[in-house]
Amino acid sequence: MIFINRSSKVVKGGRRFNFSALIVAGDGKGKVGLGLGKAGEVANAIRKASENARRTMVTVALTGDTIPHRVDTCFGGATIMLRPACPGTGVIAGKIVRSVLESAGVKDVLTKSLGSNNAANVAKATLAALTGLRRRVDIFSDRGVAVPERSVKLEAKALGATEAADSLIDEAPVAEEPAKEAAPAPAEPASASPDIPVSEETVSE
Repeated sequence: MIFINRSSKVVKGGRRFNFSALIVAGDGKGKVGLGLGKAGEVANAIRKASENARRTMVTVALTGDTIPHRVDTCFGGATIMLRPACPGTGVIAGKIVRSVLESAGVKDVLTKSLGSNNAANVAKATLAALTGLRRRVDIFSDRGVAVPERSVKLEAKALGATEAADSLIDEAPVAEEPAKEAAPAPAEPASASPDIPVSEETVSE
């Protein structure tokens, strides 16, 4: 649960209260969702938000326990910056950003929140940043280019994700060697023209 908000409406008989809840749901293995629920009671608002969060879960591209690259995202007045971190760093983030990242399964990351502190905008900006992540394998496969094995292993091992490196290698497409064109056959030398006999009349002239 990220936050619960209470709103009131003045009617003839007095005040009528309404509650809204923002919930984040995830399996801790690369899937996360955000849901907003509104109802006249807190329990109903939380139930609606949880259902919406589970229904809208998306898959996030992760590299081991961190993210593959830096990403900056804006939503409304909130701006979120996420940067990959070395193993053991932990989740360096505020309350709202931490809830979204931990639900997605991120354990080592550096973050910075700028602009608005509105909980809904910060949470949605964080989710947008996670959905904008792409692994090198995915980018190369979309382009139809094979991923160099050495570069993938070095990138993953630099973050302490040896198992992730092996999985990336298995998913990487195999480079096909270009077909070699047959060399053109050497041209045959031109046959020497036979000697033309010269007549005596032509010499005398």
